[in-house]
Amino acid sequence: MQQIPHYQMREPAEVKRLVRRHPWATLVTAASTGLIASHYPLLLEEESEGIVLLTHFGKADARMHESGEHEVLVIVQGPHDYVSSSWYAPGDDVPTWNHLTAHLYGTPELLDDEANFQVLTRLTDHFEHGRPGARSTLDDEATSRRIARGTVGLRIPVTRFDAKWKLSQNKPAGVRDRIEQELGAVTPALAAEMRRHRDRATS
Repeated sequence: MQQIPHYQMREPAEVKRLVRRHPWATLVTAASTGLIASHYPLLLEEESEGIVLLTHFGKADARMHESGEHEVLVIVQGPHDYVSSSWYAPGDDVPTWNHLTAHLYGTPELLDDEANFQVLTRLTDHFEHGRPGARSTLDDEATSRRIARGTVGLRIPVTRFDAKWKLSQNKPAGVRDRIEQELGAVTPALAAEMRRHRDRATS
């Protein structure tokens, strides 16, 4: 991912925030058979000082990715949308796309059956939390453990990352305000990130 200094997201805490808010990830591996991509939810190992990701593969995906043998690229994407040049000053005619994106790299550690079940339980509890009639893997633990045997748990310590928040930082303040206003009507989460980034820059 091309890195332009004023778009770079350098703080691990900001990358963690992006992962927490947008946990549906794309995992890409350069396996011996070629590039393999899969899509799974993930969590942060919050007790770790660095960025450590917890997720799982179905066993077939784990085999295709040759999990544990290669570095994996984990792509996390936040809110994004098209930015029309009609929102710019006359004569500025090149549109763009605003987005928050992180590329995280690390070699997965394969979890044993018990650790994998604990990760699956954490994932389920996390996404069920606050839902009416929330379910847990522990409601029928025997069945959940049987199903879990079809998965492979992954712990991915992130060794490096490339992350970007491209939020029209290269535009004059008045133009950024216009973009934020226009995006607020179609992608309010992206407009909120623009406001947050602006407020951080001026605080």
